[in-house]
Amino acid sequence: MLSRSSKPETATGDPLNDMLRGLRLDGVDYWRCQLSAPWGFSFAAQQAARFHFVAEQGCWLKTPEGEWVALTPGDAVLLPRGAAHALASAPDVPIQPFLGQRCATICADIFDLKSGGDGADSVLFCCSLHFNLDGLHPLLRMMPDVMRATELIAREPAVPHLLEAMGREVALDRVGAAGIAARLADVLAAKIIRFWVEHGCGDATGWIAAVRNPDVGRVLAAIHLNPDRDWTVAALAGIMGASRSSFADRFASIVGETPARYVAQVRMHQARQWIQRDRARISDVARRLGYDSEAAFSRAFKRIIGTAPSHLRGQAG
Repeated sequence: MLSRSSKPETATGDPLNDMLRGLRLDGVDYWRCQLSAPWGFSFAAQQAARFHFVAEQGCWLKTPEGEWVALTPGDAVLLPRGAAHALASAPDVPIQPFLGQRCATICADIFDLKSGGDGADSVLFCCSLHFNLDGLHPLLRMMPDVMRATELIAREPAVPHLLEAMGREVALDRVGAAGIAARLADVLAAKIIRFWVEHGCGDATGWIAAVRNPDVGRVLAAIHLNPDRDWTVAALAGIMGASRSSFADRFASIVGETPARYVAQVRMHQARQWIQRDRARISDVARRLGYDSEAAFSRAFKRIIGTAPSHLRGQAG
C-alpha cells in the first residue's frame, strides 16, 4: 500500500540538480564489442536508453534521422529514449541486428561480442541504461534523440577517467563488476545531460531551455520533486512569483505545453511507476493523487498513458 508522505521533498535551489534527483538507473546491461571491419549493427528502438563509448578505432553512427556521423576514439553518445539507430565500420557496409548476435557472458549483465571480418579492429562499450522513468516521461521526452559527449570529455578532466574505469570493470571478470559499471554509467549519463543543459546545446525551447530558465526551472523542479501534490496554477505561479496569467503564458512559451498538461503527464507517469514497479493497488494510487474515485483516475490515466492502469497492473502481477 502506498502512503502519502507527510514531509514532501524540498528543492535545493538548483533546478537542474533537483530534476536530476528524480532520474536514476534501475539497471544496466553492458556489451564489450571487439569488431573487425567490415561490420555493421542496427539497434532497434527500446524503452531503455542507449550509451555507446568508442574505445579503439573510429566508427560511424547512423542517427535516428538517418544521418551518418563519424565517431572517433574517445567519443561517447547517449540516446536517452533508446531511439532506433545503427553503428558500423563504414556507412556502406551491410547492417544486421545487434541483438541477433551470439554473445559470451563475462559476468552478470555483462556480455562479450566478437564479430566482423578481417579488417581493422574496433573496441566499443555498448550499454542499455534502464532509467526509473520511461521514454514517454516529460523529463526524457524533451531531451534530444542523441547527446554526444565529445565536448564534455574535453572540458571535464574527470570524464575520461570515468570512461577508463568503465572499460576496466567490463574487461575484468570480477565480483560486483556489473554493479560498479552501472554506477559509473549513472554518473556519466547525468554529466552528459547536465553539460548539454549548461552549455546551451539544443533548441531554445523545451526541457533544456526550461531548466536553464531560473524561474521556470524552479517550477519544473517542484513538480518533479512532489508529483503527488495537488498543483494548481496559482500555486505554481507563486513559486515563480508571477500572476497566474503571466505565469501560464511564460510556461507554455518555454516548455511548449500548458502547466496543467505538464503536471498531468508527470503525475500519470509517476502513477505508472507505482503500478508497474511497486505493484501498488490502483485505488491507492488514485487516492494518493487526490482522485475522488478509481474510475476518474483510470480515465485520466488512459487519456495520457494510452492504456488502462488495470492492464499495467495485470502485467506487473
